[in-house]
Amino acid sequence: MRVIVTGGAGFLGSHLCDKLIEKGDQVICIDNLLTGNIENISHLQNSENFQFVEADATDAFPEDLDFDGLYHLASPASPNKNNPQSYMALPFETMQVNSLGTWNLCEETLKRGAKFLYASTSEVYGNPLEHPQKESYYGNVSTMGPRSVYDESKRFGETITSAYVRYNKLNATMVRIFNTYGPRMARDGRVVIEFVMAALQNKPFPVFGDGKQTRSFMFVSDLVDGLIAAMEKGTSGEAYNLGNPDEFTVLELAETVKRLTGASSEATLVEKLPADDPLRRCPDIQKAREKLGWEPKVNLEEGLKKLIIYLQTMGKPQDIIPDQNLQ
Repeated sequence: MRVIVTGGAGFLGSHLCDKLIEKGDQVICIDNLLTGNIENISHLQNSENFQFVEADATDAFPEDLDFDGLYHLASPASPNKNNPQSYMALPFETMQVNSLGTWNLCEETLKRGAKFLYASTSEVYGNPLEHPQKESYYGNVSTMGPRSVYDESKRFGETITSAYVRYNKLNATMVRIFNTYGPRMARDGRVVIEFVMAALQNKPFPVFGDGKQTRSFMFVSDLVDGLIAAMEKGTSGEAYNLGNPDEFTVLELAETVKRLTGASSEATLVEKLPADDPLRRCPDIQKAREKLGWEPKVNLEEGLKKLIIYLQTMGKPQDIIPDQNLQ
């Protein structure tokens, strides 16, 4: 299979490229490196089945570029207002790639009779009033809040994709990705990487609000398996939650990281919860289980051990370091 991965030099995209190459696909990674890192894919550059193209997802493709499937992962994703690569710092680029970029990529995929996968997000549910969140839930999202440039543009990307399916018969499916972590994560303010880095330096865990807000954490290898399952088995026009349904408070995450690292770190409340930050986040994955034959395999402790050891050793970017004895 010949596939394109937009955002392929990013955290998630680079792991997807790895897995696709491993299964024998030919992969074209397209990334403008706005938030991606060339080091994430440097180990693939000598593979005859891998090609990197530095380009924007909104650019037209060469007419002779053929492919069987396209994974659209390109988009800033960090909510940290202090991170220059976050969607808070790149609001117009975020809206553009999820709107014009999605429109362009749907058109390019339709021309070639290929299949399109749109990587959406659990943020389409906003601060949910339904728990856990099913794909049928419409969400509780502010159109004018500080997170709306990401939340609403992802929702509009789903609308564009759905319209191409409905009116133009594009073969396309959508996935809503919940909190994912693992090696190659940028230190961009997301809670798992911040807590692990704090613990490794015996610094306080920075906690927003009272720390009782919940999240569901999925290891990156599980997400990659879900993306491929959605591409290969997903029904056109359907959306699938990809996440780990095990739910933890932020304070519980801090305690787990502290125990695994043996750190002396303590949770410190740094400021109130950011505007529109969800209080609870947990996926209902029954649809993915039944229709895709997918569910996560790596529990939180296993995944954290892999990430901790990776950060302790700072191994080569392609390494998913196996479990070793931790506290």
